[in-house]
Amino acid sequence: YRLRAGAWEQGSLLIGETTPGSMVTFDGRKLAVSPEGLFVIGLDRDAKSPVQLVVAAPGGKPISESHKVAKRKWDVQPLTGIAPKYVDPPQDVQDRIAAEQTMIAAARSRDTAISDFATPFVWPATGRISGIFGSQRVLNGKPKSPHYGVDVAVPTGTPIVAPAGGVISLAEPDLYFTGGTVFIDHGHGLQSVMVHLSRLDVKVGERVEQG
Repeated sequence: YRLRAGAWEQGSLLIGETTPGSMVTFDGRKLAVSPEGLFVIGLDRDAKSPVQLVVAAPGGKPISESHKVAKRKWDVQPLTGIAPKYVDPPQDVQDRIAAEQTMIAAARSRDTAISDFATPFVWPATGRISGIFGSQRVLNGKPKSPHYGVDVAVPTGTPIVAPAGGVISLAEPDLYFTGGTVFIDHGHGLQSVMVHLSRLDVKVGERVEQG
């Protein structure tokens, strides 16, 4: 096999290529392999090292490799004097958040056979970068969830485009944390997440093309 894209570092997306029909497992999880022999690996923001990749070509002996995952330095901001309701939301808000997280987890669980994940992605919008992946705030000494996206500052109503082809797997106009939210399933467990949208022009199940 060979890596077509990506690097063994925290937060990275890797695209691998192997003999069609091969069996691929990553840290004990079986990965889908496309008819062309492509597979995708996502490394978490806080991925531990090392990780184990096993590739077995049809009729061949499995190749097992251990890879060291390089650590990245994240922007962590300690903030104090925050009103308690913003650190720990009231129960009714927590109930809403829990219900929305269940819905989001269901959408994220998709692992479809489409192979748009292998297409080089384009930016959904261009503008000033106002938030970076992996950053985190510590409110009154309590670490909050890291930021798992990239914020692009553009005027309200700016159209955005699909970074790659895929199928809409979630389309919600008003989630608590992210407002208007759209997921695009690119196949093999890889999805794009578009958030803070003022209007949604797509629905679940709809096919979209890059751009």
